[in-house]
Amino acid sequence: MEPAAPARKHRRRGNSAHRGSAMAPPAARLARVSRAVSFSACHRLHSKSLSDEENLKLFGKCNNPNGHGHNYRVIVTVRGEIDPVSGMVINLTDLKEYMQEAILEPLDHKNLDKDVPYFAEVVSTTENIAVFIWENLKKLLPVGTLYKVKVYETDQNIVVYKGEETISEK
Repeated sequence: MEPAAPARKHRRRGNSAHRGSAMAPPAARLARVSRAVSFSACHRLHSKSLSDEENLKLFGKCNNPNGHGHNYRVIVTVRGEIDPVSGMVINLTDLKEYMQEAILEPLDHKNLDKDVPYFAEVVSTTENIAVFIWENLKKLLPVGTLYKVKVYETDQNIVVYKGEETISEK
């Protein structure tokens, strides 16, 4: 019969200096929080820099002089440290109010080209709608917290904007 193997001692991972003392506070944790909102609006894809013929060729049926509408869905994502007291990155009630002011008030049930001054000179593509929303939210949210604006024009056509201004060349 073989002798019994000696009992193994379980070793704790990490710094043994913390044994027996109160645990150190957890390191700050970063998280991203998203909230969605929907709005309805109409627009016409038309560039003042192009002729009527060029606009029709470029934008097709979306260049209809009477416009067309969409039920847009927007997902806004913010990021930051999880507050150790509240357990939140941002109070969702505050985020809801910011989105109401930055998205719904200026865009919901509007003709984007005629009712929103920004689009008087900017083509109301989904890309530019995402930029418009980003710029509005950036003015309201705590500095550095806005992470991403995702705009669904349809289930198939989606734009993501993260505040980048240009593609850097390498």
